[in-house]
Amino acid sequence: MKQKDVLIIGGGAAGFFAAINIAVQNPKLKITILEKAKEGLQKVKISGGGRCNVTHAEFIPQDLVLNYPRGEKELLGPFHQFMTGDTIAWFEERGVALKIEEDGRMFPESNTSQTIIDCFLNETKKHQIEVLYSQTVKSILKEEGLWNIKTQDEVFIAPKILVATGSSPKMWKVLETLNHSVIPPVPSLFTFNIKDDRIKDIPGVVAQNVEIQVVGTELFSEGPLLITHVGMSAPSILKLSAFGALQLAKLDYKFTIAVNFIKMDYQDCLATLKDLKLSLAKKTVLKAPQFDLPKRLWKQLVLASVIQDDNRWADLNKNQLEALAAQLTKAHFKVDGKSTFKDEFVTAGGIDLKEINFKTFESKLHANLYFAGEVINVDAITGGFNFQNAWTGAFIASQYISK
Repeated sequence: MKQKDVLIIGGGAAGFFAAINIAVQNPKLKITILEKAKEGLQKVKISGGGRCNVTHAEFIPQDLVLNYPRGEKELLGPFHQFMTGDTIAWFEERGVALKIEEDGRMFPESNTSQTIIDCFLNETKKHQIEVLYSQTVKSILKEEGLWNIKTQDEVFIAPKILVATGSSPKMWKVLETLNHSVIPPVPSLFTFNIKDDRIKDIPGVVAQNVEIQVVGTELFSEGPLLITHVGMSAPSILKLSAFGALQLAKLDYKFTIAVNFIKMDYQDCLATLKDLKLSLAKKTVLKAPQFDLPKRLWKQLVLASVIQDDNRWADLNKNQLEALAAQLTKAHFKVDGKSTFKDEFVTAGGIDLKEINFKTFESKLHANLYFAGEVINVDAITGGFNFQNAWTGAFIASQYISK
């Protein structure tokens, strides 16, 4: 039986960040991280295509919370205590400079996640934090004011523990034995599988600014849209999948989306097309893309409007103009299933937020049991927001654990 002052279950972003901050605030504490895999920080390694999307350049708490389909209300207070600016300063103090990209995502200047991993490993070494790998936690019990943690081959005891295991069904089962409620997990952040002749032969095409509505619901999103080999992706789709995670799961991922490729009202579009019929009369419709649409996408939408290869603008009749306006502003696509990023998998679900004190990230059911990261029912859209939730929760918990 090994006695520690603090045990952290989970060697990912939140676990390491908490451990380091606890050690900084109280160097006397003996801290151990238990990680089930052979190495830690695996999500950090692959995040952002191997560059690690550390956070997002959003510096107002009220705006930052809008990126969390689950956790928006609960994270407002915590973000006033520790948010983006604090994250940037924390890493810079340790020699890791971050840069802001055009879309607001923030990465290490080195452009490699290894920089973040090395920073964490150096800090754990410097503060003599013990990191034990291949330690699968089998049970958590409280006996005489101490937490008893059993792994497959060890027993650890400590007065305080923090759980930062991410989306781990096995750990959620263990936490249910402590009477914590777990909101059943469903996928968030996924792409849409769509078989449709209009997009079949144009993978790689990006429409820069579209609006998407899930037909028959209030679900709506806007932003870039990417045509893929299996359907559609990019921020507009991922945002829709995150905010619609629960609804789309109920629909068994079979639904219809209406895509407005040009962010224009149908009637306004039709009026514009009528003007083009006059001003571009002698030009071939297929060879004269409009509305800044990619040529290959324009071609498919034109053909879908029963306009022939050699039709000139002057040749278009009322029906063809109306069909083209519909394809541009309210094209319907049937979604049949989803594809998830297996490595960067995010779920909606986890420990019920009602059972957590967000001033401390401590369990409301058990004193000295803390949570950080995706183990709780918080998830975000893509862009560094899930990591910011991890840093914030881990930092705030560390302040109370270290006392």
